[in-house]
Amino acid sequence: METTGERLVLGLPKGSLQEATFALMRKAGFRLAADARSYRPETDDPELSVRLIRAQEIGRYVENGHLDAGITGYDWMVENGSDVHEVAELLYAKQGFRAVRWVLAVPNDSPVRTPADLQGKRIATEAVGLTRRYLAARGVEAEVEFSWGATEVKAPELVDAIVELTETGASLRAHQLRIVDTVLESTTRLIAAHAAWADPWKRRKLDQLAMLLQSVLAAESRVLLKLNVHEDRLAEALDRLPALHAPTVNRLSQEGWYSVESVVEERVVRDLVQPLKEAGAEGLIEIALNKVIP
Repeated sequence: METTGERLVLGLPKGSLQEATFALMRKAGFRLAADARSYRPETDDPELSVRLIRAQEIGRYVENGHLDAGITGYDWMVENGSDVHEVAELLYAKQGFRAVRWVLAVPNDSPVRTPADLQGKRIATEAVGLTRRYLAARGVEAEVEFSWGATEVKAPELVDAIVELTETGASLRAHQLRIVDTVLESTTRLIAAHAAWADPWKRRKLDQLAMLLQSVLAAESRVLLKLNVHEDRLAEALDRLPALHAPTVNRLSQEGWYSVESVVEERVVRDLVQPLKEAGAEGLIEIALNKVIP
């Protein structure tokens, strides 16, 4: 690989999002290797210098230029008021490819039904700034204290409510908590320092990184569907086959037969197979994709 000698210093989230981020980077074509105590993973890209840092801190280090760029949550950008350039949204989380939510939750038997009911009460959360802004916007005055972890177990003995991050709500239900309101919906973002974004080489590298990461995420929900069909029924089969843009159609060596392939949402394949068979399709094959680059 020919390089310029320049490097982009990239912060990746250490902790709950680390495994999912490493998997995403690997599918994008970047090999990363780090032991449990390493904060400087090795990479096979000589133009990248990677640091492992808590997601809560990445925005701050990108803002002050200690990192050229980083991957962190929108929630921590809001919490810290990070003045950075947002390069791309990356729709993935610890447990899946979805947004996460910071929610206001209380014990199931709590009399609290609305945020207003927390007037004068105590709330525990890791996202103190986010919670205070949320309450202020609703005219609610409450004591908000920082939680170092295990936030779900603090209500009702230590606090009246919590503001906690959730993907599925399973942990809250397990702790007999119910959601009162959503404080913020968040997705993962690729961000850059303003100075790095203004640098032509670093901007090109960031554009490449964003394109590759987004192409992996785009491929997660799609598959390549291939089939053969006789020319007499080609139009009928094509009419029943969705596509990212348009199906690819090629002649086969057997006279009158065509090969058709199309990128489709994986969730619709089960509903396509029977209609395609009824339209004369044969030899249907479903193939997993690694990247979908528009």
